Amino acid sequence: MIISKTTSYAIRILQAMARNEKEATTATILFRQLKIKERYLKRLMTTLAKQGFIKGKRGRSGGFILARPANQIFLSGVIEAVEGLESFNACILGVTDCRLSPVCAMHDVWGEIRKTMLNTSSSTTIQDLAKSPGNIQTEMSNK
Repeated sequence: MIISKTTSYAIRILQAMARNEKEATTATILFRQLKIKERYLKRLMTTLAKQGFIKGKRGRSGGFILARPANQIFLSGVIEAVEGLESFNACILGVTDCRLSPVCAMHDVWGEIRKTMLNTSSSTTIQDLAKSPGNIQTEMSNK
């Protein structure tokens, strides 16, 4: 399973916000930091707000903040909110009509990989990613 570019960007937005969890951030700051097209970024932030991951903060130091602590936002929840968990169930070979008999050579292997990925995404939080020393700007953002 490969997550979509949209989901990847949503995770990166939340990760960036979690690194400064106490401070509000603006779409402009995130645009500069993450190099995600501004219009796309704003649309994603609207989606994240509607799904309850972020909320607006009014006033002089306004912007957006996480709607709940970063240690309570799990990757599986973000993936589900943005693209759904159907991608975890899809055939790794792209077969749209996966039959149980006869199964392809990858069927059982993919089942184990899928289970591991679901378990990992269900136990990994945005806070875990925010603590990571890795850079949140990836090559994908330059494409």
